[in-house]
Amino acid sequence: MMRRLAVTLLASVLALPATAAEIKPAVLYAVGQKFDKSFNEGAYEGAQRFKAAAGGDVLEFEPSSPAQFEQGVAALVRRGATDIVAVGFYYATPLVQVAPKHPNIRFTLIDAEADQPNVRSVVFKEHEGAFLAGMLAGLAAPSGRIGFVGAMDIPLIRKFAVGYEEGAKHVRPDVLVLTNFIGNTPAAFSDPSGGKELARSQIERGAQVIFAGAGTSNFGVFQAAAEMQRLAIGVDSNQNGLHPGTILTSQLKRVDLAVERSFQAARERSWKPGRIELGLAEDGVGLAFDAHNAPLVKTDWRRQIDAARADIISGKIRVTDVTRK
Repeated sequence: MMRRLAVTLLASVLALPATAAEIKPAVLYAVGQKFDKSFNEGAYEGAQRFKAAAGGDVLEFEPSSPAQFEQGVAALVRRGATDIVAVGFYYATPLVQVAPKHPNIRFTLIDAEADQPNVRSVVFKEHEGAFLAGMLAGLAAPSGRIGFVGAMDIPLIRKFAVGYEEGAKHVRPDVLVLTNFIGNTPAAFSDPSGGKELARSQIERGAQVIFAGAGTSNFGVFQAAAEMQRLAIGVDSNQNGLHPGTILTSQLKRVDLAVERSFQAARERSWKPGRIELGLAEDGVGLAFDAHNAPLVKTDWRRQIDAARADIISGKIRVTDVTRK
């Protein structure tokens, strides 16, 4: 009798739907402003969407330098974090050292890879989105001269630059792309004056559209474009509204989705470590079109962009990824 009762109870338990895991999510931001209208703010928005859907709170740590990474992780763990999203490529090396010290914490690294059993690495196909941005720049520049201002000359930023040039040449083979980088440390991502100086130089050399791939340094690029009556392209988040009439489009990099999906997977008990890559097919990258840039983008240009997007997803158009050999 007791055995039959135990079997019945076990069957009843197994028949119950799986409950959501109790997690305590946390975000360790990139160095710089949390509300940067760019990378960090995207992470914040993804965390806030998860918070609205699941309830509870999201812990945060805002470092003043990359060297504070381990300190930040320790602080979040002390506060009870179970899932930590680290936002920034420069956290890859310290995370390899720190993750084994916290084997019960699920880490998600944004924009780089760290090979550890408790780390999910989310990277993006920036080159695919940059190809579309380059197409639009090429179409919008009658002179055939456009520019790219990046923060640092590293593979991650080169993915943007190379995709941008390939996209421009797809619609205008004779296009000339002026390329400059602001600095050689992460400080280059928060140097608006440096961005402005390079943008002005490119405009003086004939650039009519400048793609800004430089974090909050973008603000200086946008200012130069506005003052000199040229066009600019934003990056990461939708920056079209920062200078209406100046921002041709923004290349979206959906950090918000990466953060939200990681926390959701942990809550649904489906979180797994390893590499995840988000491109056009996954809506991880793309261009922003809205009321702010509608007057700047011709209907025919949109048709060409949409056609190229479909061809990239199908494999008909192959965009170079400089990080793959």
